[in-house]
Amino acid sequence: MIKITLPDGSVREYSSSITAMDVAKDISEGFARNVISAQFNGTTIETSTELTQDGNLILYTWRDEEGKTAFRHSTSHVLAQALEQLYPGVKLSIGPAIDNGFYYDVDLGDRTISEKDFKAIEDKMLEIARGKHDFKMRSVSKAEALEKYKGEGNEYKVELIENLEDGTITFCDHDTFTDLCRGGHIPNTGIIKAVKIMSVAGAYWRGDENNKQLTRVYGTSFPKQKELKEYLELLEEAKKRDHRKLGKELELFTFSQKVGQGLPLWLPKGAALRDRLEQFLKKAQKKAGYEMVMTPHIGQKELYVTSGHYAKYGEDSFQPINTPADGEEFLLKPMNCPHHCEIYNSAPWSYRDLPKRYAEFGTVYRYEQSGELHGLTRVRGFTQDDAHIFCTPDQLDEEFKKVIDLVLYVFGSLGFENFTAQVSVRDLENPDKYIGDVANWEKAENAIISAAKDKGLDYVIESGEAAFYGPKLDFMVKDALGRSWQLGTIQVDYNLPERFDLTYKGSDNELHRPVMIHRAPFGSMERFIAILLEHTGGNFPLWLMPEQAIILSISEKYEKYAEKVLNLLENDEIRALADHRNETIGKKIREAEMNKFPYIVIVGEQEEKNNTISVRKHGGEDLGAISIEKFSEIITEEINRTLKPFNG
Repeated sequence: MIKITLPDGSVREYSSSITAMDVAKDISEGFARNVISAQFNGTTIETSTELTQDGNLILYTWRDEEGKTAFRHSTSHVLAQALEQLYPGVKLSIGPAIDNGFYYDVDLGDRTISEKDFKAIEDKMLEIARGKHDFKMRSVSKAEALEKYKGEGNEYKVELIENLEDGTITFCDHDTFTDLCRGGHIPNTGIIKAVKIMSVAGAYWRGDENNKQLTRVYGTSFPKQKELKEYLELLEEAKKRDHRKLGKELELFTFSQKVGQGLPLWLPKGAALRDRLEQFLKKAQKKAGYEMVMTPHIGQKELYVTSGHYAKYGEDSFQPINTPADGEEFLLKPMNCPHHCEIYNSAPWSYRDLPKRYAEFGTVYRYEQSGELHGLTRVRGFTQDDAHIFCTPDQLDEEFKKVIDLVLYVFGSLGFENFTAQVSVRDLENPDKYIGDVANWEKAENAIISAAKDKGLDYVIESGEAAFYGPKLDFMVKDALGRSWQLGTIQVDYNLPERFDLTYKGSDNELHRPVMIHRAPFGSMERFIAILLEHTGGNFPLWLMPEQAIILSISEKYEKYAEKVLNLLENDEIRALADHRNETIGKKIREAEMNKFPYIVIVGEQEEKNNTISVRKHGGEDLGAISIEKFSEIITEEINRTLKPFNG
């Protein structure tokens, strides 16, 4: 008898070896029809793999990420088969699943693939898929594997096999196609109902520019045509919301090759937007007892050696800055925390003085590879809404929960309502990735889990995602398009206080180590604004909009009245501007809509006569003719609904 334990803890016994699919059928025939992948004792297996010993079995459907990975990896095999049939003599290399799809790198010789070829490839893939060919794994010897690919003249597969151990090599067969593969497939090709070739690109073999450039064919696939259609529509919407496109249209930021890659330049509207975000958080931080500090943009290399950042991130730093003094080196600041440790160290502290909460909008610099730079989401210079709390161990729980409250306030004020929390802990199998005492790590991890539970957060624990100096609580936010982003992080750190010899005098008159909490609700201003742009499509909450209203005069005759309205609105602290251009009112309205002004105020003969304004909201809703005072009330009420005071 073998015992199979399922995720709900139930145990099923079987008298002989059984497959993962047999277990699925034993649960229910309906469930089994949806099972496409499985994991046994922590290893991904085929649904046809025989289970011959006791173990834990997880069965995956399309709804699970693991199921999607198996589905798309399997589709990459179908793509490879289609390319072999359409381009005889093509040499295959690797074809993994990736987020939302898959790719395959191939050597086409002197041929090319362009967009006009996509439909032929898709048609061939669907033709193969309709054959309902089973995916079957088999073990082969190293000699047999080398013989196959040397015979085909495929130097890429040969190189891969030469780096594998004999006895660990497997092939996957379906239909007439065979590929070198570790496994993790759906039962058969018939489950694949919809495919789309997304793009082609060049990719150096093994990412080395000294190697030959291969053709990378990107694709995606789904079990239903309807799901592919919805995905493509989502991509079109994402293009419209791309923060690089919106940032240019709304005149928020720009980049200059002369200034340098990854170094954004904030235009007046963007700078004002950033300032409003900063003031919003500073106001909440002040209520929460934070003190603002400022630190320089550079620091001695020794500072980051002491903190441990140089050992971990030295390769990602800009080259050291050498001063005229012999042997004196500085670095562009990659982190704010070492500087804040030295601020704490500038005076002696008693337990009565703690917690100390230092906050700074500090700009840091890290050398990202040019190929990894992406708008505002990956840059080389960015500003963190950083703060570091130095507290006693007894204060840790309360302080950590207060930071959670602040993060939730930020999310609520900016319309991020769909999120989960991730407790990021050590990878116990790779202890060399981390610094510090094991006991301190355990205390820090337990403190975060306890706080997340007490606050009722929907959280998961992710092994291996901790920072090198301590565990953290990351907030994973879903935007309006359903994409997940990591926004806001809180970390518990026992290590930097040790490395910087931070102390406070306890009630016993002895010196003790404080605990350090790192926190950044925004993360970085640049990345946060990029995500906020894409989440809102540029329609920010009213309190944050660069201009909350635009006043359009019907003709030159009513410009004076438009200016009067503008002055009255500004007296009520409403951000507005007047458009006096010699254009038709229709064109002005269309452009105001495109520029996402929340309210469009129109003034003409009737409005001037009655001392009113005609108002329409962005999107076309007509509020009709109302008094200026009423309009001010409408704006104030809308702001108060979304921007409530922080009661920290």
